[in-house]
Amino acid sequence: MASVKERATAGFMWNFLEQFLSKGVVTLTTIALAWFLVPEDYALVSMLAVFISLSLALVDGGLTQALIRKKNVEEIELDTVFVLNIVIAVIIYILVYFFAVHVASFYEEERLTSLIRVVSISVFFQALYLVPKAILVRELEFRKQLKIVLPATVLSSALAIFLAYNGVGVWALIFQIVLNNALIAAFYLVFMQWRPQARFSIGVLREYWGFSSYILSDSLIAIPFRNMYLIVLPKYFLAGPAGLYFFANKIKEIILQLTVQTVMKITYPAFSKLQGDDIRLKEGFRSVILCTTFLVFPIMVFVSALAPLIFDVLLPEKWLGASIFLQLMCLASMMNPLNALNLNIMKVKGRADLVFYVGIYKKVVSILILCFTLQFTIEIILFGQIVASVINYIPNAFFSSRLIDYKILEQISDVLPAFLLSFFVGLLVYVGQYIVNFSGIFYLLFLMLFSILAYVTASYFFRLRSFKLVKDIFFSKFKIS
Repeated sequence: MASVKERATAGFMWNFLEQFLSKGVVTLTTIALAWFLVPEDYALVSMLAVFISLSLALVDGGLTQALIRKKNVEEIELDTVFVLNIVIAVIIYILVYFFAVHVASFYEEERLTSLIRVVSISVFFQALYLVPKAILVRELEFRKQLKIVLPATVLSSALAIFLAYNGVGVWALIFQIVLNNALIAAFYLVFMQWRPQARFSIGVLREYWGFSSYILSDSLIAIPFRNMYLIVLPKYFLAGPAGLYFFANKIKEIILQLTVQTVMKITYPAFSKLQGDDIRLKEGFRSVILCTTFLVFPIMVFVSALAPLIFDVLLPEKWLGASIFLQLMCLASMMNPLNALNLNIMKVKGRADLVFYVGIYKKVVSILILCFTLQFTIEIILFGQIVASVINYIPNAFFSSRLIDYKILEQISDVLPAFLLSFFVGLLVYVGQYIVNFSGIFYLLFLMLFSILAYVTASYFFRLRSFKLVKDIFFSKFKIS
């Protein structure tokens, strides 16, 4: 039987491949759609995105997180969570259907009523595959997820491009969301042997509720605040700039999902198997911190440095204003892997209460900074996000250090080399663009290749520990047990 180490390593590779291929398709689709859609179309989607996220959080209820972290799960537990997901999804859709009119009134945009009512159908499809997905995550079966997610992404993206080309506007994005979730639900049914039964246990719900209630509460608070910029900006700024912001945010999220989410999806179930062994848990956690930041830091810095050239080469002129937004977003997101991984430790140790209370603190900080910066430009608001990300790291790392004795200064000293090296290479590339005033796809590819080679070479020369650990992943020596 494969060890946790072997399964985590294989899982990392398959999940990274899934994310790389699916997000690669999404990236190409985003670029293609940008030629047929306008910033105002993306502004409309930004207005309804938070409601879809909240609906899914309510449907999930934090129960799938409880399923993943539990060592042994019985069939009645899976059935209970599945039935509850479906029932709540139906209730949520009915509520959203009637509430859509008020959302449209708030933004003074009548089209939002029909848009919200149609896109909310996707929540029901998501409810169908939450439990099957949790089963695969528990078993680190990310190869099967690749077979499910990739075809759905390709087909839904092809439909979106076809519809946008034929002039349907924002509806291309709406139908892409709905079809993607419908296909994923159908493919889970095809590839999964597990079949739910119509049974429900109050005892199971009570057992899970102690943990999942904190996760749900944190999500219901975190989602509006994580998307508060998408909620507020369309209200205070014109649809054009708000659409540019949402477009840049979409690209940033693709990058984060490809990098951070790959590691997060692997480490939570893998670390859950080590929750009773603090020494091994700390060793594995430290390795993941090193590997993740070694990969994420340069990606975010290099994209930030090359953003103007990327937009100039790949996108029409109407989107150029989003490049500065993407630059600042990438810098603000550099702390995301550290924040997310520290939160994972709290979840693994069963301290969902800490996840909730730390979340409250971070929301208060973010609100205060947003209230101060909202009177200025979107660029100043994004600078505020950078400040908030640094401040919010402190409580995450503090409580994580108390649980597994991995001190804040120890964390910082581990990630600082990759951080400084990334910024040095990124600054070199950014300045070099203005010294050598070239353009075109080949120049962009050259700078991307130069950035990677310079970073890897310097990492090898300075013997970064994180560099060695990343090499070990590809040699099946990922140190998690």
